Amino acid sequence: MPRTVLITGGAGFIGAHLATQLLEQGDHVRVLDSLHPQVHRGGERPDYLPEDVELVVGDVRDGDAVRKALVGVDRVAHLAARVGVGQSMYEISEYTSVNGVGTGVLLEALLDHPVERLIVASSMSVYGEGLYVDEAGNPVPSADRRRADLEAGRWEPVGEQGQALTPVATPETKAPTLSSVYALGKYDQERLCLMFGSAYKVPTVALRFFNAYGPWQALSNPYTGVLAIFASRLLNGRPPLVFEDGEQKRDFVSVHDVARACSLALAADSSADGQVVNVGSGESITVNEISSQLAGILGKQDIAPEVTGKFRVGDIRHCFADVSLAEQVLGYAPQVSLQQGMTELAAWLEGQVAVDEVDAATAELTSRGLTV
Repeated sequence: MPRTVLITGGAGFIGAHLATQLLEQGDHVRVLDSLHPQVHRGGERPDYLPEDVELVVGDVRDGDAVRKALVGVDRVAHLAARVGVGQSMYEISEYTSVNGVGTGVLLEALLDHPVERLIVASSMSVYGEGLYVDEAGNPVPSADRRRADLEAGRWEPVGEQGQALTPVATPETKAPTLSSVYALGKYDQERLCLMFGSAYKVPTVALRFFNAYGPWQALSNPYTGVLAIFASRLLNGRPPLVFEDGEQKRDFVSVHDVARACSLALAADSSADGQVVNVGSGESITVNEISSQLAGILGKQDIAPEVTGKFRVGDIRHCFADVSLAEQVLGYAPQVSLQQGMTELAAWLEGQVAVDEVDAATAELTSRGLTV
């Protein structure tokens, strides 16, 4: 039987891909989105959002708009959020309001419009540093980096006695270390939703997305995913700006896999209910390597990245996903290899116009002492 699914923030990159997959399954899809100009230049409905998607333009903090969007809805995917670690460190009230208050407004509205299921988009940023083990292979509870070390260009976390540590795949059992306003807000969102689900018997799942990439990313948003930022620079004939030494490891996951994980979590009878679940590729790659691969597929091999040797407050060194829980409770396994995903991204990038705002964003962070 067709369901009606509301996706908050559904005109965005991940939301639109989820909407597309749900339509293909025969669901009716409604989207609530503010069409924020940082993501949607001109504040207009994006061309990539399928015509069959019902769009309600409104702010998730507007109770009337949220209640209107919930009429007749069976399930909710809560993706609405301000996104970006760096920007969150100085637009503190805005990020706290949209991500925290917006979630609260949605949950209050759900009291009068009960739904069958709720999923919420969280982020790998809640982990802070990923999981590390010591020389004996024992997990290290905390591997936070000291600012004095960063200022001296010592990028790798070390143990309490200065011993070397090795990054390993990060499971959901790793305790959160909230190193940015954005991370705090995402943790707030996931805990609010899981608390609500438990109290009101609404099956709820929090999905911690790793570095999603693919078509429809907002190329002109300097606080979006690193691949989109690098692509914007390369398309404008400028070198990608790489912080630290570029050897930090990340997990890049295709947006198609992310959307599929969301769809699985929205399905009935999920053993993931009440849990947080990683959504990643389960593979790691350095920022230098991903920059080189992107330049290659765009035919921009002659543009070498600019390795700045600087760090940004709130950034972490290594974090990549252990996705075994997602396989166990959702039946999720990544299907798009990095090579396949990068090839698709390159095809979409042909003809795209990107306004490069990276220099201005970097200058803003520097002026506030957030890069050193």
